Amino acid sequence: MRGFLIVGNKAVTKPFSLKDLAGSAGRMDIICRCIAQALFISHGIRRDVEVYVLLLGEPDPPKALKIVGSEVRYMAPDERNIGGIIRKALSLKVDYSWKRSTPGVYIARKNLIDLLEELSKKYNVVYLREDGVDIRDVACRLENPLFVLGDHIGLREEDEKTVMKYAKIVVSVSKLSLQADQCIVIVHYELDRC
Repeated sequence: MRGFLIVGNKAVTKPFSLKDLAGSAGRMDIICRCIAQALFISHGIRRDVEVYVLLLGEPDPPKALKIVGSEVRYMAPDERNIGGIIRKALSLKVDYSWKRSTPGVYIARKNLIDLLEELSKKYNVVYLREDGVDIRDVACRLENPLFVLGDHIGLREEDEKTVMKYAKIVVSVSKLSLQADQCIVIVHYELDRC
């Protein structure tokens, strides 16, 4: 299994307009691109991948999404389709337990510590950061990795400290600051070669 945890610092926590994913939805376009790159391959979906998204934007943070590749139905790789699925999930009333929105898509009220506490029992947490170990040196030794990365803002200092408490290793895909969805593509490429 592979997992990705994307922190959406400004991603809204209420239903939003699909006409303005990049603006009033708090850069939900980035979240949608990350989900697409994590899950989709040509003519299919990676069934061995789970994507977690932590939404920290207004008006009701935090909320977390879980997307299970082996269960997903009716999802296409375009931003508008994925945005619509997220919007539907955000219309549900949630508590701490995962609640199914559509096939393979779940939502809950969880913060970063809640997510990492839960996921560290299933995955080995890997923090993606520019100054980490080159992924090519470790890719084939990573077992059940959960890659943690931020959106266009990155991780806030307090969130980074939390991630570092759970991370087994800090890994880099480039010395440059790449877009989050680009990092996901590179991670898949390197792990697929193993």
